[in-house]
Amino acid sequence: MAAAWRVGDPPGDRRFADLAPLDLERGGSLPAVRVAYETWGSPSDPAVLVEHALTGDSHLLGPVGPGHPTPGWWEGLAGPLAGHFVVCANVLGGCQGTTGPADDAPDGRPWGARFPEITIADQVEVEARLAAHLGIERWAAVIGGSMGGMRALEWAVSRPAQVERLFFLASGAVATADQIGTQTTQQAAVALDPARGLEVARRIAHLTYRSAFELGTRFGNGLQDDGRFAVASYLEHHGTKLARRFDPHSYVLLTQAMNTWDVGRGRGGVEAALARVTARSLVAGIDSDRLYRIEEQQRVADALGVGLRVVESPYGHDGFLVEVDAVGDLVRELLAG
Repeated sequence: MAAAWRVGDPPGDRRFADLAPLDLERGGSLPAVRVAYETWGSPSDPAVLVEHALTGDSHLLGPVGPGHPTPGWWEGLAGPLAGHFVVCANVLGGCQGTTGPADDAPDGRPWGARFPEITIADQVEVEARLAAHLGIERWAAVIGGSMGGMRALEWAVSRPAQVERLFFLASGAVATADQIGTQTTQQAAVALDPARGLEVARRIAHLTYRSAFELGTRFGNGLQDDGRFAVASYLEHHGTKLARRFDPHSYVLLTQAMNTWDVGRGRGGVEAALARVTARSLVAGIDSDRLYRIEEQQRVADALGVGLRVVESPYGHDGFLVEVDAVGDLVRELLAG
């Protein structure tokens, strides 16, 4: 199985929009942009944009099938999003149908590491062009967790008139030294060997996605029959899984976009930027998250003048995906208001 979706592969439920050339925030440009996206519901219903995280894609809901090697990554939102026209697009720089390093550059060779540096703002610009392509003038809600939360927040800050509601979950307003440190270490692993390095990068990342409590409870210091630590085998499994479905160059590109994330850049700082938000906002965090700690969501909630909602979970950062009932209830609450 290829690590990236390529033209000629089964499209599955993807649709595609071909967009105009794009000048990038950090000085590069792309001669053309293709966006892969999926939709659910009727276009006559209020539109909701759901933003995927680092290794997600447009397949928010739905089974495994041709073109979709994994099931929908947030199936728990199917009920809460009923009655809405839901859009989920693969992010710029990704590897599941939207223009990224696995695609061919103008010289006919894959971009690979030559792909120009992108930012969260660039990704949202592409999504705004997709919204225009779809005839969507205003989102009833923009919803995102982790890296998806960054894009959701950028939408609400840069285009307040187009965002009626904001759900900001398990994310931050600016990259921290801790996040940059772990992500540049992952990038270094990929630089040594793209395929094997991506496996190692995922293992490093996965430690930040789960809580120490959960790992200790599940695995302790136990050994398997083959003599390996059970927790090491678990991490190796997740590393191998990702390497089979994700492009290493996309991984480096997207983690760098996360490293440079700062909603306050060029806007007078984080609080000044968040003062632009007019959306009805719900800000939530996971109590055991050690990657995007609760104080990061608290800063956003304070700046927006809303209370912070805390989801209790033993699963760490991944709780934003695992705790489907609690998160689903928050989505229902936001959309009902």
